[in-house]
Amino acid sequence: MYNGVHYYAVIIAMESEIRDVFRHCMRFPVPISASVIADELLDTANKKRCITVLTRWSQCDLERGVKLQFSKTWTLLCKHDTVEHVLPSGTSSQIENELLSCQSPSGTLQAVIRAEAGHQYLEVWGQNGLEKSLDLTALNKHGRVYEDAQFGCLAWSPCEKKLLYVAEKKRVEPSVHSSFGSANEDGGLVLLEEQDKNVYVEDWGEGLVGKSSPVLCVADLNKATVIIYAGVPPHISPAQALWAPNGRGVVFVGLWNEPFRLGLKFCSNRRSALYYLDMKGNCECLSSDGMSVSSPRMSPDSCWIVYLQGEVFGPHHQCLSMMLYDMKNRSSSVLVDVIRRAEKGQFAGIYESLPSHCWSADSERVFFSSACENKKAVFSVDRTTGKIIQVCGLDVLRLDDFGSVQLLTIQKDLMVLSCSSPNQPPCLRAGFLSKVNRAEDMQLSNLGGADVYEGFDWQPMLITPPSQEENHQFSGLNFGAILLKPYSPPERRKTPLVVNIHGGPHAHFAADWNATAAALTKLGFAVLMVNYRGSTGFGQDSIESLLGNVGSQDVKDVQRAVLCALQNETTLDPDRVVVMGGSHGGFLACHLIGQYPDFYRACAARNPVINAATLLGTSDIVDWRYSSVGLQYAFDRLPTSQSLISMLDKSPIIHAPQIRAPVLLMLGGRDRRVSPHQGLELYRALKSRNTPVRLLWFSDEGHTLSKVNTQSDCFLNILLWFKEHLN
Repeated sequence: MYNGVHYYAVIIAMESEIRDVFRHCMRFPVPISASVIADELLDTANKKRCITVLTRWSQCDLERGVKLQFSKTWTLLCKHDTVEHVLPSGTSSQIENELLSCQSPSGTLQAVIRAEAGHQYLEVWGQNGLEKSLDLTALNKHGRVYEDAQFGCLAWSPCEKKLLYVAEKKRVEPSVHSSFGSANEDGGLVLLEEQDKNVYVEDWGEGLVGKSSPVLCVADLNKATVIIYAGVPPHISPAQALWAPNGRGVVFVGLWNEPFRLGLKFCSNRRSALYYLDMKGNCECLSSDGMSVSSPRMSPDSCWIVYLQGEVFGPHHQCLSMMLYDMKNRSSSVLVDVIRRAEKGQFAGIYESLPSHCWSADSERVFFSSACENKKAVFSVDRTTGKIIQVCGLDVLRLDDFGSVQLLTIQKDLMVLSCSSPNQPPCLRAGFLSKVNRAEDMQLSNLGGADVYEGFDWQPMLITPPSQEENHQFSGLNFGAILLKPYSPPERRKTPLVVNIHGGPHAHFAADWNATAAALTKLGFAVLMVNYRGSTGFGQDSIESLLGNVGSQDVKDVQRAVLCALQNETTLDPDRVVVMGGSHGGFLACHLIGQYPDFYRACAARNPVINAATLLGTSDIVDWRYSSVGLQYAFDRLPTSQSLISMLDKSPIIHAPQIRAPVLLMLGGRDRRVSPHQGLELYRALKSRNTPVRLLWFSDEGHTLSKVNTQSDCFLNILLWFKEHLN
């Protein structure tokens, strides 16, 4: 009896410790945006200015199981483009039910779209409080406003009398007395706007469920009305819109929705183009229509637009080129080309969206963040020469203590950055650009954020595959990893190692704050986060090298990284190695325990790809199912026995008979990217062979398992699973 009571007491104490550590690591706020909302000249002769910076943050509250957002304001006293003093910010203010917000060009007004009590409101806030409020739901001109990164936008017109945004097209529900149609003068049948409620409506897939037919909307603040822009071609869906110069039209990204929609989230390879639409409904394509485009950003002088461009199909995420559109000459040119591969530590290409404000005040330079090997840094490109320099990052501006730097905004030549490391939660830095393109001339001031340095170490790794693991079509590539480890092993024993694998596969572990990895390390584990070949930040050749080689090249890379870590770090325990990952990371985790059955002691996989052949008909990104195994995709492509065999041969399910490591599966019941039946397929295969397996089913979750309570529950179960099977 004593032993049983003692055992359960130990388990309860262990759960309490795990929850406390995870709560500690999740509590640190993460900055999500920054904007300059005021710039007041105090002394003309001495060029003294007072600048106000508004920041927005996200923070998890594990007690309530919610993600909170709050705002914080800083006042900067400046002289000659140098921050001399940063005044105390005061307390933070919670932001409730806010979907989108935007500061007016003059800085005197703030537009907010807010959801409350089933309605959506457009609010305009000024110095004296709320100045205007429109009930968008009651106006009944459109459906729900889009707030996501793929479609959403909120933009003031130059005159500050109108606001531009994207919303779902209004659907007319069928009434009891409605007819199918009516006859026109020629006797033909005119279809009504009404739709049968049982007719299938396509949407844009995982993370965009219910978002199908977006429309461009303009709210006229003086008239308190909303109009829907006419003239958008019916075969495209408008997104990421901004006002053209003088407010005489709009520029937007048009995504092809024909012949059918494919999943858009995490995919930068969807056919799209840049369009201009004038007030009369005339629509003009400004870019090539056979590419994928995103992130259009207008220069302060309204003469230039930069946007990102990539290939259609192939890798679902890729290295992008930056294009420059000349508004006067109506022509596009390449400003930053795709980087096939980079020299060590050099600029390795663009992989993420541009900040909403990315231009220098003189419209001569564009600034952006990008993955570069195992870090994230800030770069600038000269509009005239195309010269690229690293502005902020490791070994630049004495920011060696930070592993990664993210640009939040640049306005009036003031740059606001989020800086963090695997053992340092995010904090903010701000500074003015130098007058010339010299990073060393820039001085940064500390605004605030978490002033915490966690008690563990980290180091980046750059790994060259041995000759037998080379991809001869893309020879000479290397890949990376980041190792986190406690300062001293508990009880003077060697440290167990958690191998953490990112999904995608075209994604990236940067040397920034990762609450899960930090919590694992604080609980006594070393954590190896692997950027295998195919990850972003290593050039387009690395990305393309993985096509047709999933399940082999990426598996070998992860195993090679683990062996290198064990060889170089004698404090790690080679007999206590476990593996975890989600999506493609779960695919690799299950491959590893099948291909190296005696190496790993336990596995935890979130929404893993288990059988690519059976996933083909259920995933919202069917094109990637073909591309991943090296096959070309077209909309009218049908599976063949050969293609299904290829998908099966590259799947973890074929190694299921060899799996001996206990497996924990975590599945989202509403996952549109990787059907939860994938995990169930492995669950049944392991159960039938008496291999230890446990399955957690989150019925209301999608692919990312992102709800706060779900994250907490998953982390607790993963830790208990690992501790149980590591004794």
